[in-house]
Amino acid sequence: MVESQQVLRQWRLLQQLAETRQGISLRQLAASFQVSDRTLRRDLVILQTVGFPLEEVTAERGLKRWKMRPFGDQLAFHLTDMVSILMSRRLMEPLAGTPFWEGHQRVLRKIRAALGDRAVSYCDKLSEMLRISGFGSSNYSQRGAIIDALMLGMEEGRRVRLEYQSAGNVTAAVQDVVPRGLIWHNGSLYLAAWSVARQEYRTYKVDRMLGAEVGELTNEGLGSEFSLPDWQSRAFGVFQGEGQELRQLRIQFAADAARYVQESWWHSSQQITARPDGTVELTLELNDYSAVSKWILGFGSSATVLTPPDLVQRMREELDIMRAKYGE
Repeated sequence: MVESQQVLRQWRLLQQLAETRQGISLRQLAASFQVSDRTLRRDLVILQTVGFPLEEVTAERGLKRWKMRPFGDQLAFHLTDMVSILMSRRLMEPLAGTPFWEGHQRVLRKIRAALGDRAVSYCDKLSEMLRISGFGSSNYSQRGAIIDALMLGMEEGRRVRLEYQSAGNVTAAVQDVVPRGLIWHNGSLYLAAWSVARQEYRTYKVDRMLGAEVGELTNEGLGSEFSLPDWQSRAFGVFQGEGQELRQLRIQFAADAARYVQESWWHSSQQITARPDGTVELTLELNDYSAVSKWILGFGSSATVLTPPDLVQRMREELDIMRAKYGE
């Protein structure tokens, strides 16, 4: 987790240097990020080494400043490049309100100014050939401040106090968390964070956050050497169960769903076996059934749980409840 904090700090450092023409002194940068001059200089050297055009220049009265050289011709856009970026706007719409959307909008404004209104209007007609269904997707255009607070918590290792309304509650509750990463899943953003009250890592849907306030610096949750990719590889989507024992699940899918199952990645433990009759069998190793049972029900009669027996029984009970609702 320390390494990911360093990467986030370096990303913010690049943003600051890219937005100023005069440059910024090392001392000013260190004060801004609340780290030592030595740490900031090490960050700058790393960024130089990987290829970013950073340089330390001497200004008036011998004051040294760090700045980013213009990319110049290296970043010149051809017409087809600009049209492609304009058309990609629709792909970014689900991320409205996030820092990624804001950066994309800045690029679009520059392209629109360079092309002019009539050319942009023509390109908009081209973009009508590419549509996003938006089915079930979240809208974060009104949650920019919340996402900024989460990003700051991740970058600086700070607690964030959430006003959070979970799926099962009609009122919001205050929770202290330490944000570790954001995951885009099924059209929505989820926060992976250390829960101060529960003393464990949990996921929080950003849609259910009504407010977020950045608090004090903390090292909570660092002892387990949290890694977002490793954590997600053990989750089913973004949901990790609380069980300690991994259980093997075998699910058979009918021929009408087989192609869809084979085309997709579901879990790091997945094994897919095709049968001569056109069906497929999916094997998973999970420690909890909550998320996977709802996923299986989404396939209707095209999915059948083969093992373990307790999951088979759980599916029967769920179907009995559903049958009772439609019994009349």
